[in-house]
Amino acid sequence: MFEVEVHSVLRDFIKERGDRNWAHHLTMARLVARALRLERSALMQTGSSVSKYCWSYLMPVLWGERSVLLVAPRSVLQYLLTEEIPQLQDWLETSKPVRIGDRWEAGDSLLLTTPESWLSDRLKVQHRFPANIPTIIDRAEDLEQWTRKLLTINLSISDWNRLMESAPQYVETIRDTKVKLTKAIFSRPQNPYQCYLLSGIEPELIQNLCAKLASETLLTPKFSDFWQLWQERPSIIWSSRDRERGVFELYLAPVEVATSLQPIWQRQPVVVTGSFLDLDASAPIYRHELGIEDILCLKFSPDRQYEPIQLYIPDRLPMHNTPQFQPAVLQQVKLLVGLSNNIARPVVILVEDVPLQAQVGSVLASEFGSRVRVEDSRNLSDRGILVCGWSFWKLHQDKLPVPQLLIVVTLPLPSLENPLVASRVTYYKKQRQDWFRYYLLPSALRRLQQAIVPLRESQGVVALLDNRVNFRSYGKTILAALEPCARINYIDPSWFGYLGS
Repeated sequence: MFEVEVHSVLRDFIKERGDRNWAHHLTMARLVARALRLERSALMQTGSSVSKYCWSYLMPVLWGERSVLLVAPRSVLQYLLTEEIPQLQDWLETSKPVRIGDRWEAGDSLLLTTPESWLSDRLKVQHRFPANIPTIIDRAEDLEQWTRKLLTINLSISDWNRLMESAPQYVETIRDTKVKLTKAIFSRPQNPYQCYLLSGIEPELIQNLCAKLASETLLTPKFSDFWQLWQERPSIIWSSRDRERGVFELYLAPVEVATSLQPIWQRQPVVVTGSFLDLDASAPIYRHELGIEDILCLKFSPDRQYEPIQLYIPDRLPMHNTPQFQPAVLQQVKLLVGLSNNIARPVVILVEDVPLQAQVGSVLASEFGSRVRVEDSRNLSDRGILVCGWSFWKLHQDKLPVPQLLIVVTLPLPSLENPLVASRVTYYKKQRQDWFRYYLLPSALRRLQQAIVPLRESQGVVALLDNRVNFRSYGKTILAALEPCARINYIDPSWFGYLGS
């Protein structure tokens, strides 16, 4: 049986070349092999990084004769293609064709493609990939975000110009609508998120224009898609603006993506894989987000012997929304960074609040000089200090050395002050759903896990300075997601190479 064969060859490979302390290779490989053989879908949470667990799905793919599509971010695909796949094929003495591409071609057996290419094909029915081909999706923590980004429609100045060209008899009407929108959007006060939900007269202006031009089939394809999505699905519509140029752009995105994704899971078997998708092994919240119904789910726990993190959570820090928080955090950050001087690995401080981020960067730069970078990863030295937000760190994390110390200033809960977050929360409220449990908390847990997984494998130190984990009801959930960890409320100098007397 295929599963037994895969188990055997992977076991022999690990015995000969294995240098990774990940205990679940054989179990996961058998399950992937089973999913491919029976053409049934599965969802797996590994609790580890791609470099640890990728053998478990690559071996069934390379050993078997089945054609497979592998979907992952381009950086992961390049890593697999240049590092992992060659050594597996050399050992197996196979020459299965493998390439990266955005469409299936004759002779393909294993095709690596990006989430953008795969989702675009599946959502827009472009027929660039076979309809029922078994598909493995890695780094699936971001699947909802990838989908929302792809489904977001953006109208720029060039789109307004094309609209005027397609409907010359309504040029004045279009121009008048654009002028009124510009005036309304630029009258809004500045916010740190650089986005502004349309409200008041603004949606009405667009609706009236689109309805009028649609009735005479004069909308350009871009405006037509915009108008159709707005009519068919609960959506979020917002704008960004460029004060220097005096122009704005409009964006429209569906509030939820499950409706769009649900038909995909019925077309082909899919193995959905990621480090952390949901706190629960059956991933009910994650599956609800993506429209995935009954599916085989498995969650592997990090190894308590090899993958614990050193977790420092001080007891008496002020709460994040008090005036005392900033000076207390600055004191803690300076102390922790100072102790890290003995370690030739970077320090990363995650600060989402922009003013506080600048303050932390300024204070550290006055003491540690050019070692400090704020939202700038260029030329980051082994002893560099990077101060950045969560989105920046996620974008650059795979390209930088694993830090010895990760300081989490505040929990990565999406801010209700962000208009886009507030709009989604409003949708959950209207649906009478628990918006905190279904949206804010899962988002925070995934961000935390993505940031912490590499430190697990290097047994680094995580300092969590947000006292909500001690005093809020959801704190226990967050701490449970960080297990296994060695949690203490004092700073242990041995973490930083200082030996006791």
